[in-house]
Amino acid sequence: MEQTMENGRIKLTCATLAICFLMSAGCASSPSSTEVAHEGDAGFHNTMGMAFLKEGKMQLAYVEFQKALQLDSDHRDANYNLGLTCFQLEDYENSMKYFLKVTKIAPDFPDGHNNLGVSYMQLGKWSQAAESFSRAIANPIYQTPELAYYSLGLAMYRMGQYVKAVDSFKDSIRRDRKFALPYYGMALAYNKLGRYGEAAEVLERAIQLDTQFQGDREKKLASLKERLFAVRGEEERDVRDFLDIMQY
Repeated sequence: MEQTMENGRIKLTCATLAICFLMSAGCASSPSSTEVAHEGDAGFHNTMGMAFLKEGKMQLAYVEFQKALQLDSDHRDANYNLGLTCFQLEDYENSMKYFLKVTKIAPDFPDGHNNLGVSYMQLGKWSQAAESFSRAIANPIYQTPELAYYSLGLAMYRMGQYVKAVDSFKDSIRRDRKFALPYYGMALAYNKLGRYGEAAEVLERAIQLDTQFQGDREKKLASLKERLFAVRGEEERDVRDFLDIMQY
């Protein structure tokens, strides 16, 4: 999974089937907070936790967010940030729990739905993930719907709904034509649909847009072959599919 920053708040986004993305790419800093923090209240501990999260001190951040929730169990930002912390600790069951709490506290908060969806994806709960991404997309104030459309496409792909996956990837691209990840996803979906020429075409476009490769097809090919030794299960199948597409 990947993280992006929007107005100081971290958003999680599914990385394309773990191939075209760098696991820690985009992780920059912790979410912002507009509250005034006073020592001894939940806001203070939330602010302290964010400082630790920014420094990568995950256990200290975890403790501070827990202190915040002991004082105010419905503190939206503390629940949200604790969800992020658990996610980075690869404790996806608890990240799901805290993001789910966020969506109940603030049902109109799109980042909460998006990050809940990413947690579901890590747990293989594709249909729940799709519902969460759809909730994020439905919010008219969501500033980066291309991320949720992309992740929705991944969920649909995992469920074998390849036409719907393509539609979601296209919706993502319509909102950001330089976003490489949905092109990768669309290539895999077209491949499953037997539309091999289109799969090859959009994969070439992805490689051009991907800042890691900048159109260097041989570098991408070498990266895939190297990746093949490090992955298993669905990710291995994705790598093999990409290698097949590059032969078309």
